This record gives sequence, structure tokens and C-alpha cells, in this order.
Amino acid sequence: MKPALFSVSYAGLWGQAALTVPEFIARAGRLGYPGVMLMGKRPHLSPLDATPAFVQSVKDALQQAHVRCEVVAAYTHLVPGAAAEVPVIELQIAGVESLARLAAELGAGVVRIFTAYEVEGQDAQANWRRVVAAVREMCDRAAACGVTIAIQNHHDLAVHTDALLELVAEIDRKNCKLGFDAWSPALRGEDLYEAARKAAPHTAITTNADYIRVPRFRYRPELVNYERLSPDWVRAVPFGTGFIDYAAFFKGLRDGGFNGVAAYEMCSPARGGGALENLDTCTAAYLKWMQDRQLV
Repeated sequence: MKPALFSVSYAGLWGQAALTVPEFIARAGRLGYPGVMLMGKRPHLSPLDATPAFVQSVKDALQQAHVRCEVVAAYTHLVPGAAAEVPVIELQIAGVESLARLAAELGAGVVRIFTAYEVEGQDAQANWRRVVAAVREMCDRAAACGVTIAIQNHHDLAVHTDALLELVAEIDRKNCKLGFDAWSPALRGEDLYEAARKAAPHTAITTNADYIRVPRFRYRPELVNYERLSPDWVRAVPFGTGFIDYAAFFKGLRDGGFNGVAAYEMCSPARGGGALENLDTCTAAYLKWMQDRQLV
């Protein structure tokens, strides 16, 4: 597998330290990562800011750090909004096409996308059809750039592994693959080994982070007791110290034939805080965990 570091980890979105894209790339190289995954929105790789000079600065940073750009991450929610006259899906297709062009220019072969959240009152079957149509068009436009679209298993529509595989089959594009992660199936109670083994033949990338469950209760004074609340709070922790069985997950991916990009991310508040020193410690721990198990 090819290790990569996701720039969202150093984007400042959850109170952590924020680096520019060139600063992030240099840091990833110093920490021993041969590849990076770049966040396709501000403050990192937004098409709105991708002037020729900016793109050249990213290329220069990659070359100087001896690091490859493996993946560009798009942020999509492929259902229409309340205002029917606004072409929400068309705008997102255009955004993903722009990121595919950027990815190709930077040498990346994959653009990561999401499906859609469930929206109260909307027709689930109609939304399924909309997502299929949108991703097909994204794939067709990305194919012109030599880029693969990878659907990450985070959003509600087709979040279960069986549903996700059904979606990919219906999209029916050679350059439609999965960005298959352990976080979601672990939280929802899927068997991680079996899920990863089934998904592996269709998977281009996996993005990894570890978490603990923090139980939640509310005091009920009239009962002089506590009421259990659900779901638990989930908190990011250094890799290998959380509840996700990554040994089973990676065994499933390997047994299923996956040998693509394995990216590390910190996309929530992390134990230890958001200072650069703590972020670097967590980042280095992931790479060591993977190396110790001969996964990279």
C-alpha cells in the first residue's frame, strides 16, 4: 500500500494548526510520507484559488519534498436543495470536473467524493437515481483527464458496504471506485474483515483515523439517577489506541487484493490538542503502525 497524509489534518478546521499547501507538503515529506491527499476546498486546493502561479507553487513543493500528490478530495452532497431552480447537482459536477483537471495537473489519479445525506421528506429512491446520474457524469468528465472517482463510505446514501457495492455496480463506470474506510462500518457494527474483503476489489483508496467512544448520560433529578443517551460521542485518538479493529480491516483489504493509497487524516478534534507538535506525533504514529505491520 502507498501511505499518504491528508492535508485536512493541518487545515485548522477543528482548531488545529493551519498550514498552507506548500507548508503542508514540506511537512509531510519531513515526516516520511511519500504521498499526500489534498483537500479540494479552502483553505487548501479550491478551484477558485487555483491560479497558474498557485498550481506551480504546489508542483514545486511536491518536487522539493519528493512527495507525490495521490488524491484530491472533493466535498459533495448530491441531492437537490429546497430551491428547485438552483442547479445544485450541476454545480457540484462542475466542481468535481475542475478538481479532476487539477488532480491531473498535479499527477494525482483519484478524486474522492461523497454521496448524499438523507434529507427528511425527500424520496430516497429518487435521490438514489440522482446520485447515480451525477456520479456517472462525474466519472465521464474525469475520464477525459485520466482520473478515477472514488466514492467514500461516509454519507448516508449507500453507506452500508452492500449498498455501496450495489451503487457502484449501477453507476457502471470503469473509473468509478471506492474510498473505503473503517470508521463508518465500525461505528455501525459491520464485520470489518468481511466488509473490507468484499470492498477491496473495487477500492482505490482508504482513509484512516482512530477513535474512542465516549459514553453519554443525562442526570434525571426526579429519579436521582442517570439516563443513558445515544449515540456515544466519538473522539479522535492516536492511531492504534482506539476501538476500531484496524488489524482485521487491513487483513480484509489485503485478502481482497487491495494495494492502493492508504491515507491518514485528523478530521475532528484530537486527543492532545491541535498544536503542530501533537499533530506531528499522531501523524508519525500512523506511519510507524503501518510500517511495523509491513502494510506499506
